[in-house]
Amino acid sequence: MITRRVLLKSTAVAPLAVLAPALAASDGPIRVVATFSILGDMVSRIGGEHVAVTTLVGPDGDTHVYRPTPAAARAVSEADILVVNGLSFEGWLDRLVETAEFGGVRVVATAGIDPIMFEDGHGDDHVDGHDDEHDEHDEEDEHDEDDDHDKDDDHDEDDDHDDDDEHHAHDHGAFDPHAWQSLRHAVTYVDNVTMALAIASPESASTFYRNRALYVAEIEALDAEIRSLLAEVPESARTIVTSHDAFQYFGRDYGLVFTAPQGLSTESEASAKDVVRLIELIRSQGIRAVFVENIADPRLLKRIADETGATIGGTLYPGALSGPDGPAPTYLDMMRHNARTLARALSS
Repeated sequence: MITRRVLLKSTAVAPLAVLAPALAASDGPIRVVATFSILGDMVSRIGGEHVAVTTLVGPDGDTHVYRPTPAAARAVSEADILVVNGLSFEGWLDRLVETAEFGGVRVVATAGIDPIMFEDGHGDDHVDGHDDEHDEHDEEDEHDEDDDHDKDDDHDEDDDHDDDDEHHAHDHGAFDPHAWQSLRHAVTYVDNVTMALAIASPESASTFYRNRALYVAEIEALDAEIRSLLAEVPESARTIVTSHDAFQYFGRDYGLVFTAPQGLSTESEASAKDVVRLIELIRSQGIRAVFVENIADPRLLKRIADETGATIGGTLYPGALSGPDGPAPTYLDMMRHNARTLARALSS
C-alpha cells in the first residue's frame, strides 16, 4: 500500500524533473535548506549522507517570530532545495527568497494535505475528504514549484506579508499551518521530501525510498502507540489548555479538544476577554492541568493556573524540537513526548 501510494504520487512531480539534471550533475551531497527543525529532521532521516541540511530556525526556536539573518540568506542562495511548510506558516519566506535570489527548487511539505480551517480564533472546522480521489487530484499539482502550486504558495505568503503590515504578523491566514502535529499528515510531508530528493539525485533514489519506507513504518507504529496511550484518558479530561493554538490536528486525530489564550501564532497577544473566557472554561469543566510550551512565554499560563487552581501538566513541543539532550531531539521523539506528557497529566 505504501509503495503504491508513492508510485502514484510520483506522476505529480514531472515539472520538478525539469530542474533535476542541474542538481543531479553536481558533485557532493544535495544542499538542502529546511525552514525549521522538524523539517530539517525529516530531510536528514530520508536523505542521510546524501544531503547536507541547513536548518534556519533551530531547536527551541520560534518560527513565528523568526527574523532571517545574512547567514540565512547566504544559505538559501547556495541551496539546491528549499523545504518549507507552506500554508503561510513562514511569513518571512518570500522576502528571504527574493533577497537570496534563490534559484533552486522549493518543496512545499504540506502539498496534498487537507488543512484545518481557522475561523474566529478556533480551529474547529476543517476541509473533509481524505479519500484517494481527492488525494490524487491534489497530487497533480503537488510539486509544481515553478508553476501552479508555487504561485499559490507565493500568493499565500504575499497575503501573509500584507497581514504582517496590518496585523503585526499575528495571523497565518485561513488555514492552520501546524499540520505536522498529525502523524497521518507527516507521511505526506515525508513523501513530498522523498520525491524531491529522488528527482534531484536519481542515482540515490533507491536509498531515499528505502529510508522513507523505514521512516513511515516508525510513524505508523507511533500513531498506534499514541492512540492506545490516549485511549486511557477519561472523557472528562479531554479538554486541554496550551499556550497557543498549535494542536488542532493532534486533537482531531486523537479525540482531544485544545484551547489556548493565544491564536495560531505565538506573536499574537491574548486579550483580556480571551483570558476570562479561558478561566471560566477551566473552572466550569474542572480542567486540572494546563500545559506550557518550549517556544512560548509560560508566564500567562502560570497566572491562569494560579487563578484557577490548575496545575502545570508539563511542557509540550508544538513546532520546534529540543536540543540533542532534551526530550524531543527528533520529530518522532517530539510526538511521543507530547503524547506521554498529556497522558500522564490527564490520566492521573
